[in-house]
Amino acid sequence: MEEIIELKRDLLNEMIRWKTKRKRKPLMLQGARQVGKTWLLKKFGATCFDNYVVVNIDKDVTIRELFEKTKEPHRLVEQISLIKGQPVLPEKTLLIIDEIQDSDEALNSLKYFKEDAPEYAVACAGSLLGVAMKKKGRSFPVGMVDFMTLYPLGFSEFLDSYDQRLARIVRDWKVEDSLPEILRQELNEKLKLYMVVGGMPEAVVDWIETRDLREVDETLSDILRAYPLDFSKYATPAEMIRIQQVWDSMQRQLAKDNKKFKYSEVQKGARAREYEVAVDWLCRAGLVHKVNNTETARLPLDAYKDESIFKLYLNDMGLLRRMFHLDPATISQENSLFTEFKGVMSENYALLSLLRQGHNPLYWSSGNQAEIEFLLEYKNNIVPVEVKSKESIQAKSLSEYRKKNNPAIAVRMSLRNIQKRDGLLDLPLTLADRMTDFL
Repeated sequence: MEEIIELKRDLLNEMIRWKTKRKRKPLMLQGARQVGKTWLLKKFGATCFDNYVVVNIDKDVTIRELFEKTKEPHRLVEQISLIKGQPVLPEKTLLIIDEIQDSDEALNSLKYFKEDAPEYAVACAGSLLGVAMKKKGRSFPVGMVDFMTLYPLGFSEFLDSYDQRLARIVRDWKVEDSLPEILRQELNEKLKLYMVVGGMPEAVVDWIETRDLREVDETLSDILRAYPLDFSKYATPAEMIRIQQVWDSMQRQLAKDNKKFKYSEVQKGARAREYEVAVDWLCRAGLVHKVNNTETARLPLDAYKDESIFKLYLNDMGLLRRMFHLDPATISQENSLFTEFKGVMSENYALLSLLRQGHNPLYWSSGNQAEIEFLLEYKNNIVPVEVKSKESIQAKSLSEYRKKNNPAIAVRMSLRNIQKRDGLLDLPLTLADRMTDFL
């Protein structure tokens, strides 16, 4: 893949900043399987270092045994150089440790790289790191690593890899300027395509290389089939069954009018205490994202969240579309993707955009009278974000929230044109990745 198509990943800029940090720690790159972690680390190594060296804890028994014998960084580097036949030099080489969650010894060695050999640039990838660390008895060098999370490609990254002209326009657009109608329609069409393909790197490459949505669907189906194979790796047999049941219920959960997660949708009569571990597992694996409820719009938001009431969203738009068995032909139907399943596609899309911008939102409700899809903190303000799936909008909930809480700024995402006035930012879904800039 990496030799043929050059995918653009925004996180590369964060990595470049990490390289020059004064108090740099080993880098831990987290993310669900198949989002491109190893590829991005190699790209980083090729772009910013003289060379990079990759060791895989899962595949290479010799490397795993090396970490079991010593944690002394200079000896580790010397032995890895001999085994791989490549030099690992201070500041000049990026040492990539892949599948690091499979070795406690490799994880603990990071502490000594940070304390005794900070001149070495060490970056690690771990798909199921959060799940692995949850297992009883596993340790982690707390405070000794820098974390980053890689998500599937966002819409702006998709454009950057597929249509760089439009990507530049999105990247440089000013909040004061309305989008010309021809450009707005062009972006809407590309957003529909993104809703079909999604942001999993292999699916994006399939589309760019072949323009064949059947190949895209095969890839997405393979990924959906592969995810459950991980359930048994870090779960007991009883946990594995419940994780599978929660995963299988995701289509029903998301298709509901009220998208609040219900254990009864997993299994009739199910209770929270039986399935909350399964929900936590899927969140830690990066396959789903949890958005908790709050009825109180006060800072800090996290202090007022209700842990027992939440919604779950999927980690990728293409996988979501495939899970719903939506035919790619819906791309030709005017706005159909945005209105299917009562706006779940737009809502899921908006959340993933917020996560990539570093926000961890809650959702707000006022009894059964009103609901705002997302609340987030930004510069000591609480920002409500309402998501609509089309142009004609009735923002009763947002109006009620603004009257009740008087926020400095509110956001309404929809297919309407961009406009900012009277404390309300009308933000096209196509510009969702720019929301923080516009705030």
